[in-house]
Amino acid sequence: MKKLIFACAALLLILSACKRDEYYDDGGLANPNYQGNMLQYLQAKKVPFDTVARIVKLAGMEKEFSNDDFTFFAFDDDVIKRTIGTIRTDGLNNFLFYSGKDTVKTLDQISPLIWKRFLQRYMFKGVNRLKDYQQIDFDVKTVYPGGLYYSLGGNISNIGVTYATANNIKYIGYRQLVLTYIPDASKPNDNWYSNAVSSSDIKPTNGVVHALAYNGAYFGFNRSDFYSDVYYSGLTPSNPSN
Repeated sequence: MKKLIFACAALLLILSACKRDEYYDDGGLANPNYQGNMLQYLQAKKVPFDTVARIVKLAGMEKEFSNDDFTFFAFDDDVIKRTIGTIRTDGLNNFLFYSGKDTVKTLDQISPLIWKRFLQRYMFKGVNRLKDYQQIDFDVKTVYPGGLYYSLGGNISNIGVTYATANNIKYIGYRQLVLTYIPDASKPNDNWYSNAVSSSDIKPTNGVVHALAYNGAYFGFNRSDFYSDVYYSGLTPSNPSN
């Protein structure tokens, strides 16, 4: 009887180990592939990317998001809502109102060139998954510095993977991709705007998408850049249909 119990236990352990191996070999049981292009993916995921898909269209970049291969760090709709804001909140409309300018009523009032310029801060050449980036440790960047990359808009960012601590042992835990915008290329270690990725390696038929985690960020990371561009370019008349 004891031999039968031990045999059953051993069989369960073997089956369990096989399932674990299958999981890790697979990189996760969830299917990261999306049977559609990048723009279709953003449109299909109305929460949280409905407004993001609108920004792509307002920027005149439907072709790039439908056909081109690049790496896109997808911000959520709340980033746009927070950036525009109202005259009562700390956003673009508050800035415009107290500067004596008209406020934004519909997103199409903002120049397509501005939408494109700041959208490109989240776009990078190549199809790069989490495994393609170097480790970063924000406490010891001299040892694990991540890597510097130029966005398609010509802005510099640090992209790296953090390795978590598990069982009090450093770097053996889960891995998380982090995008850090660097405002001044001449001072690459100053004034970082960091945003972790909540879901990485989403693979539509073109490019790859890394969904940024909610962290209260503003569009383009440095909101004063966006405010300034809108202020000096002015707004087009509002279109109530948008």
